[in-house]
Amino acid sequence: MPTALARRWLRGLLDTSALIDLESGPAPFRLPAVSLISAITLAELSYGVALARDPVESARRAQAYARVRTLFTPLAFGVAEADKYGELTALVAAAGRSPRPRRLDLMIAAVALANRLPLFTANPDDFAGLEQAVEVVMTR
Repeated sequence: MPTALARRWLRGLLDTSALIDLESGPAPFRLPAVSLISAITLAELSYGVALARDPVESARRAQAYARVRTLFTPLAFGVAEADKYGELTALVAAAGRSPRPRRLDLMIAAVALANRLPLFTANPDDFAGLEQAVEVVMTR
């Protein structure tokens, strides 16, 4: 179960859903004092720009992507993260869920785990089964 919002975190990793919420305007939720993102989240945002069907939506997403690129220096996905990704994949499978559709979420969670950061998300169900390894914090 995600952590209650009563606690205040110094640093934390925002997943893509939390970052999109943050981009949407004033946050009606709690975030860490220092919010970090992963390169995987940046890739998901880039993917969203490329797949936007409407030109206006594409331009909006491109502006948001450029803003995020300016504001954040993403944490990389390297060897330590790859090791953690394997561990998290095993946890999801042990919980009876398929890791395949959750690959990017698991990669983001691996970045959080490798960097010993809580993971902030608007979609905690994306990380079900990882509770024993990653502190998942619901942002809403």
